[in-house]
Amino acid sequence: MRRTIPEIPVHATPVDILATGIKTANGKVSLACSFSLEDVAIINIAHQAGLGLGLFALDTGRLNEETYEVADALVERYGLKIEWYFPRHEEVEQLEREKGLFSFREILDNRHECCHIRKVEPLSRALQGLAGWVTGMRREQSVTRIDLNAIEGDALNGGILKINPLLDWSEEQLLSYTEANRLPKNHLYTQGYRSIGCAPCTRAVQPGEDARAGRWWWENPEHKECGLHRR
Repeated sequence: MRRTIPEIPVHATPVDILATGIKTANGKVSLACSFSLEDVAIINIAHQAGLGLGLFALDTGRLNEETYEVADALVERYGLKIEWYFPRHEEVEQLEREKGLFSFREILDNRHECCHIRKVEPLSRALQGLAGWVTGMRREQSVTRIDLNAIEGDALNGGILKINPLLDWSEEQLLSYTEANRLPKNHLYTQGYRSIGCAPCTRAVQPGEDARAGRWWWENPEHKECGLHRR
């Protein structure tokens, strides 16, 4: 399904982008929530603006305990209903029986296989019936995200709208907003993490490294996407 993508002014706020995206989608729109600082900020922005935004999360089976703590805090603060999606258990069982628990560190194809089973396939189910989905991606995060648009058609998922309200926010803006609004924050951020995914694929970053340097740190920067945001 093809939709006309509206032009977004250069200085549009996250609220402007969200509101325009939801109106253009003309149907159910949900945030794909990993409980990052970005996603928590979007939840608060949508809540304060009274925007009707659903919420789903992918439980890969290898998330940090601290991530679940943020999810619980959000439910308590906002009364959210989180739609959880899980990998198909038979696919996880086959992967681990045949290739072990850490095959994703051996070669890129193995890592893509693991991400497909644990993230991409569950995402395809989560997006069924949606007119649009919202992400917390920012251009500043990595070389794989510098060409983001505020609102774009997602050709890989049936042409539904993909809305990126924080694309132009800096990390400083994000941290300032989080502190000013006293938002729930994953404790791993205080340990040097700047982007948090599955536990065995995420580490703290070193001074001078970009925000996603701690994701799949054994790979080249241009490969550091899990498949949820293929372009």
